[in-house]
Amino acid sequence: MIHIRFLTPDLREELKTPLGLLVQGSYKQTMIRLKEIIAKDRPKKIVSVGDKVTENIIKSGIPLNVAIIDNKVMRKPVKPLDLKADRSFNVRNPAGSLNEEAFQVISEAVIFDGLTSIRVDGEEDLLTLAAIIAAPFNSIVVYGQPKKGIVIVSVTEDVKKKINGIIERMEKQN
Repeated sequence: MIHIRFLTPDLREELKTPLGLLVQGSYKQTMIRLKEIIAKDRPKKIVSVGDKVTENIIKSGIPLNVAIIDNKVMRKPVKPLDLKADRSFNVRNPAGSLNEEAFQVISEAVIFDGLTSIRVDGEEDLLTLAAIIAAPFNSIVVYGQPKKGIVIVSVTEDVKKKINGIIERMEKQN
């Protein structure tokens, strides 16, 4: 059970490396590649983490299951997305952390059909880890790689093991 875990300096550096396939390029190029991967892999669920990547996925007509956003892009406030979600949650998740409430909400969200939006008070970056753990196998989690493009993580047993290892190495706090 994760009460709350914090990023260590070593993990902060490690997590700068993409957790999956880095697709570089413009909005248009990255969305074309994402659509190709979705058509080929036919994922069970598609989860986005981050306001810009979520906006781009929706603008591209890609059917999203879970959108995790914090109304910020590159740590600067942005106009909230109008997601037309079937259900919405609000969670707190302090910067540089991963907490139990956020993890539980993401775990519930990936079970539902339709679009679930999760608005984060704090920071959503590390919730990518929770999304990978919570999503069923053969799902994809997409997040932005600042100034480069997007990262597409195919959820497999090996990827879940790797992410569990990262979470275990985070600093625990009850």
